[in-house]
Amino acid sequence: MSKWVVLTLRVVLAIALVGSLVVQVLIVALLWSNMEDAAEGVGISLAVIAVLGILCLQVIAVCVWRLLTMAARGTVFSPASFRYVDIVIGAIAAGSVLVLCVAVVARFANHAVEGDAVAPGMVGIICGLALVAAGVALLVYVMRTLLAQAVALDVQTRQLRSELDEVI
Repeated sequence: MSKWVVLTLRVVLAIALVGSLVVQVLIVALLWSNMEDAAEGVGISLAVIAVLGILCLQVIAVCVWRLLTMAARGTVFSPASFRYVDIVIGAIAAGSVLVLCVAVVARFANHAVEGDAVAPGMVGIICGLALVAAGVALLVYVMRTLLAQAVALDVQTRQLRSELDEVI
């Protein structure tokens, strides 16, 4: 893997992690304070969902960083990489559930405050986004399966090469 690509991706990941920390601290605090007019529990629920959602993205960024390090060293095709891919799959799935939680909060906020209704179509769109996020988790799972096949082929190749070296 090109050192330039590795360095560029690391810079992007570092900026994303710093930015996500800023969002967690500042934006979520603003969200919390601007929900004074909302029904009790809605503001708190949305703030908690936002913090947990950002945490999922941070976990994914750290795991991608670790996988990038393994790829740069040429060790990504090893059983150790499965741990990071599994964590990414779990974080994406958790993010999908959190998006669905936003839809649930929006649905119940409809009846909590007079005149502050969320359109049913918007709740449906949010549910659709949750479905898309779940689909991404499944896609990463398929990619994990391909990684498992590549690791198995790599192990088999090493064994065959070792046997060939003994013969020669």
